[in-house]
Amino acid sequence: MSAPDAPLSGDGRGGGWGDGTRSVRAGDAPPVPGTPLRPSPVFAAPFHLGDLPPRAQGADAYARTEHPTLRAFEEAVGQLDRGRSLAFATGMAAVAAVLMACASAGDRVVLPSDGYYATRLLAADELARLGMRVQYVPTTGIEQVAARGDLDGARLVLLETPSNPQLDVCDLAAVARAARAGGAVLAVDNTTATPLGQRPLELGAHVTIGSDTKALTGHSDLLLGHVSTGDDELYARIQAWRNHTGGTPGPFEAWLGHRSMSTLDLRLARQAQNAAAVADLLAGHPAVRSVRWPWRPGDPSFALASRQMLRPNGVVSAELASVDAVRRMTAASRLWDAATSFGGAHSTVDRRAQWGGDAVPAGFVRFSCGIEDTADLVADLTVGLDAALAA
Repeated sequence: MSAPDAPLSGDGRGGGWGDGTRSVRAGDAPPVPGTPLRPSPVFAAPFHLGDLPPRAQGADAYARTEHPTLRAFEEAVGQLDRGRSLAFATGMAAVAAVLMACASAGDRVVLPSDGYYATRLLAADELARLGMRVQYVPTTGIEQVAARGDLDGARLVLLETPSNPQLDVCDLAAVARAARAGGAVLAVDNTTATPLGQRPLELGAHVTIGSDTKALTGHSDLLLGHVSTGDDELYARIQAWRNHTGGTPGPFEAWLGHRSMSTLDLRLARQAQNAAAVADLLAGHPAVRSVRWPWRPGDPSFALASRQMLRPNGVVSAELASVDAVRRMTAASRLWDAATSFGGAHSTVDRRAQWGGDAVPAGFVRFSCGIEDTADLVADLTVGLDAALAA
């Protein structure tokens, strides 16, 4: 559904355009005189059938499985991911669909031990109950596991890179070669990077997953997720799982998600600018014990992130001395809101240990840099960090 005059790449998906243009134009239908630039959401559950059989001539019948607003959002995301996309009601619904649709009882599934903790909860409570064998590997160790041939015999390998919340990066292309050689499906949770920051499908992954609640839509007011793949068989399998279990988003959410994507390139650029300044401030402040941002020289993931990823993002992790230090910092700040999730227009700080799912120190915090003025964020955080030192 690209505009007729779009300079397309060989894949026919608008790849010749820059990030900003693709963010604005992805998913747009050819222009029709007298119609809006961006059509309103189509609010319907059942559609009129008339005197024809259901779905005759491509007509929509029921919104759980087909919907024009949903297709527009999926087309837009697929253009950014360079694959075919399926939208889900949440990011966890997308993760669950990949795990459930691609693995069965008796299969071995490899998951990150340091990724999003809710994925591990899903594995412990549901995958094990269904008879799947789960192996946990840290993001920094998956390359060694792959190099030894230990992925052979696995049915599904799920990576999250950069990992959330510790921001470790692994070599996607190397793991993809090993996974394919061993017969495993490789899925990559690309939430932190976004489709503009990293293209797992082009690096060899079978599937890429995103929690679009976060940076892709970026306004902290939506729940959405997606899965993209270039494999028709996997697409059909995951689509069937979603349609059978009813995990599709509503039309208004899909429409808002598509609308919000228009500013993705601009938001990511400002967030990265802010993150660079915040990481430097944190690294030089006595209240901070350690800092992680993969695009800062000296970070353990700097070389790989610089080679593999297309741009930096706005998530920075750091460790303060204690829970009380974090509380003093947030109490003294006016621009850094204490909130979970990340990737939104507002800057937030989240003490990860309070959720009980991450193996991090009590004073470990994840900063999500928003799109406020850089100088304002740095000045306000300086006040907060100075307060964190006060006993």
